[in-house]
Amino acid sequence: MNTYNPYMSLPGITTEELAVLHQATSSLTDTQKQSFYMIYSSKRKSPQDILLYTLIGFVLVAGVQRFMVGQTVMGLLYLFTGGFCLIGTIVDLINHQSIANEYNQKMAYESFNIAKMGL
Repeated sequence: MNTYNPYMSLPGITTEELAVLHQATSSLTDTQKQSFYMIYSSKRKSPQDILLYTLIGFVLVAGVQRFMVGQTVMGLLYLFTGGFCLIGTIVDLINHQSIANEYNQKMAYESFNIAKMGL
């Protein structure tokens, strides 16, 4: 049985993220799933975007990637310390996928609650 999966159209989606989304939406109705998808797709950050912003932070302004995912305090620390003397920025270059996954899991939880309430 071949059914359309709207999550596959999200750029840079991983199997781990896909599993989280299926688990999060299993108890939702079809209308709530549509609402969830619309909310989640607008809040989600692609791992490629995180990588791009980390590279920008490596070259120009350190901490841009942390501001992008809502980690304001870490962003300020990176900004004022030059990305912890570039070591933190290099670590973020390596771990950009996990930064994106962590942020997207938070957004999935938030989107689930909004969809469940019917807002």
